[in-house]
Amino acid sequence: MMTKEDGKRKVMEAIEKRAGELQKIGETILQHPELGFKEVKTAALVEDKFRSLGLAYQKGLAVTGVKAHLPGKSRKIHLAIMGELDSILIPSHPFADPQTGAAHACGHNASIAGMLGAGMGLLDSGVMKELDGDISLIAVPAEELVELEYRNRLRQEGRIAFLAGKQEFIRLGLLDGVDMVLMFHLQQAEPVQKISVGGTMNGCLAKFIRYQGKESHAGGAPHLGINALNAALLGMMGIHAQRETFRDEDCVRVHPIITRGGDLVNVVPADVRLETFVRGRSVEAMQDANKKVNRALKAGALAIGAEVEITDLPGYLPCLKNDRLDQLFAANAAALLGTEAIGQAGHLTASSDLGDISHLMPTLQPFIKAGRGNLHTEEFVVNDPQLAYVESAKGLAMTVVDLLWQGAGEGLVIKENYQAKYSKEEYLQLWQRLCPEG
Repeated sequence: MMTKEDGKRKVMEAIEKRAGELQKIGETILQHPELGFKEVKTAALVEDKFRSLGLAYQKGLAVTGVKAHLPGKSRKIHLAIMGELDSILIPSHPFADPQTGAAHACGHNASIAGMLGAGMGLLDSGVMKELDGDISLIAVPAEELVELEYRNRLRQEGRIAFLAGKQEFIRLGLLDGVDMVLMFHLQQAEPVQKISVGGTMNGCLAKFIRYQGKESHAGGAPHLGINALNAALLGMMGIHAQRETFRDEDCVRVHPIITRGGDLVNVVPADVRLETFVRGRSVEAMQDANKKVNRALKAGALAIGAEVEITDLPGYLPCLKNDRLDQLFAANAAALLGTEAIGQAGHLTASSDLGDISHLMPTLQPFIKAGRGNLHTEEFVVNDPQLAYVESAKGLAMTVVDLLWQGAGEGLVIKENYQAKYSKEEYLQLWQRLCPEG
């Protein structure tokens, strides 16, 4: 009779046999980065791997997402293992797409490889037949909240309602019946520490701002124009003047960029556009900071005599943690790498759409410290491919075994002890209240 430890050993051996393939998957995605809701090549790679595993799958979910189903011997609980398809925009990155500037300076190429690796290990080992629960393998689009103007156009066209993939999966019912979600994210390597667990993250509101002024000849008749760029700059200075009013414990972050500063250098700018996030540790902190930001943006327009259109768009909810899931993964990671390699993550002021899911069901997202350089910079690259693509997959698969072994007892305890912050309907209503015009 197979024991749980036998099952874990078989899964680890199966994944190790696929180590070269998993590293190739990660490196192939690295060399073909795509921005959110445009991940055609990466989705096709996932589809090809699902077909090779003999899995039926759905594609084109929330534009580019892909989902496969692995049945267990009974269906007491349903887990999802996720990987993220998209990249970010870093044109100076050594592996940036020369046409689009997209680059995997966020490590999502490893999360796809890890998701596939965990599924391969559970299937190749035969352990799925011993587990009392089903698993969905999901490649989800658009975790990075970028190109707000483009994504808002997709919303206006009715192709999406949210700006991020996991939120779209919730809205479309693609997570209905799923009881918990497991995934990981890469991070910069630290001395000794290779994996950290227990992290929480800020939430955010997304904003698209358009200042409208009046064109005129910038040299010959600037007095006949209304300079929308000056209005935008004053609005941004107003935001900066608010920063001392943000409480430290709320972890507020506001970081606007100008995406359009005018049309020609000799024409007074009449169409100026900005994008920004308003991040905070709680929904209340996000709302309070957002009121101050909107007030400052409007003041910039008033000072110059311009008009401003502010569109608040759904960002992310703060990311919550589940202590028991963190403990299970940490124990498995320690078995792989040693206890000295495992640490605690603490609170991060970045954001993720996994936060939205964490308000509806238990979630796991350890940080795999297999990178060199800071995230979202040209310096970030994987410098430990075995850890990034292989050991991470083992940790996920071993945690699945823990959750679904012997009647899925561990998973059912976590499910029963979890108190959802919102139902699906309440969640959708919350975003409607937060962004009524977006």
